[in-house]
Amino acid sequence: MIDTIGFDGDDTLWHNESLFSMTQERFRTLLAHVADPTDIDRRLLEAERANLRVYGYGIKGFVLSMIETAISVTDGHVPARDLQSLIDFGKAMLEHPVELLPGVADVVEALAYRYRLVLITKGDLFDQESKIARSGLAGHFDAVEIVSEKDPATYKRVLERHAVDPERFVMVGNSVRSDILPVLAIGAHAVHVPYAITWAHEDADVPDDHYRRIDSVLDLPPLLAAW
Repeated sequence: MIDTIGFDGDDTLWHNESLFSMTQERFRTLLAHVADPTDIDRRLLEAERANLRVYGYGIKGFVLSMIETAISVTDGHVPARDLQSLIDFGKAMLEHPVELLPGVADVVEALAYRYRLVLITKGDLFDQESKIARSGLAGHFDAVEIVSEKDPATYKRVLERHAVDPERFVMVGNSVRSDILPVLAIGAHAVHVPYAITWAHEDADVPDDHYRRIDSVLDLPPLLAAW
């Protein structure tokens, strides 16, 4: 029987990737006079992947990768005003209101009465703490874990720290790479809730079995009741 539910934050409980997508479109427009949009996207993704080990996940690392890409694309001739624009893009992202996905507030509140809830999200500590506080959901979680990476070792440490049996734990998230595969690898359960947009770095093949897929968080309570 499942007694503990882990929730991802970004793009599972609140919108996130759509904000990155809109900012990346602004980035393409800013550099449209010097490079093809496809080439800009490719070079930005390369910079992001290379910088993950240095900056980790989140808006600040994204902004630094945009700045690095702009310098590279323009052969070092990017105007200071354009660099300032990129910094302003990042500030706007950090200050953007937290927008919950449909039904999330009611579902999380209802599940909190029957299950132990743990929020497991990755990214910049300051940004994630701010989003959690502004989401209005913090009071429903028994524990909050902000991690730098989501891999089997991380999930194992989190469950051990909270004395949670993997066989009684289910992780709910939008990313197959981060929320599904590593959880299954430690013998726990997972529910995939796809988001409309997926960052290319998070792309992964969906497993054939041992997990469930739903279209909305609204479908989670009846799924758990029938598990």
